[in-house]
Amino acid sequence: MTRHTKPASNFTTSELLAVMASRLMTNGQIVFAGIGVPLLAATLAQRLFAPQLTILFEGGTIGPFIVPGELPPSTNEQRCTRRSNMVLPITDVLLLLQRGYVDIGFMGGAQIDRFGNLNSSFIGDAENPKIRLPGTGGGNDISSLTNMIVAMKHEKRRFVADVDFVTSPGWLKGGRSRANCGLPQGGLWRVVTDLAIMGFDEDTRQMKVLGLHHGVTREQVQENTGFTLEFDDKIETTAPPRDEELAVLRELDPKALYTA
Repeated sequence: MTRHTKPASNFTTSELLAVMASRLMTNGQIVFAGIGVPLLAATLAQRLFAPQLTILFEGGTIGPFIVPGELPPSTNEQRCTRRSNMVLPITDVLLLLQRGYVDIGFMGGAQIDRFGNLNSSFIGDAENPKIRLPGTGGGNDISSLTNMIVAMKHEKRRFVADVDFVTSPGWLKGGRSRANCGLPQGGLWRVVTDLAIMGFDEDTRQMKVLGLHHGVTREQVQENTGFTLEFDDKIETTAPPRDEELAVLRELDPKALYTA
């Protein structure tokens, strides 16, 4: 099928994150998606090139139909269930993770460290935190049992050497530490930001830059990271969002994307 491939010139950070993350998905996958950019990315993939992609929500919904302009604000909101294949108790959905039926987990976080551990619990000292965050929800289950994609803005305060609290495990302390702690499957696969796309070294499990977005330099990415990054031998330059991709996103969510 021939598609319009003209690159767009104006887009927001949220649109960039959603587009770049959507391109990582493939037809037939089962994706455990959070609300916001993860849901937009998964739905964009469904609309454009992966019609058999199945979305799961933590609230128990399997295979929902996302109505343009009516994105659910929570995984427990009734709009999540519209025209879905099935609605299960939350415990049954999490059991699907344990049984290996989910291909990709997809969410964001307030902090991420060099080994891909995520913090969505608090910033600062545990006894007297500066900021309290929403917490884990199903985040720990998802990151413990699937291959994870994380989408977030690239800032030094977010990309830290060690997170203040491990809400959702990545590769823990690197090397084989994840498997040695009883998590033999899954792991952080890709980190998508407004500057780059990162993976993790197969041996050390340290974060590695795989691709830079158009116009972004290595120095710019490193300056916005609180630890020393590795860079792949063959750094790719990602293609900017296309008009077609942005049109679908703006139909799905005509308000929120313009504020980021």
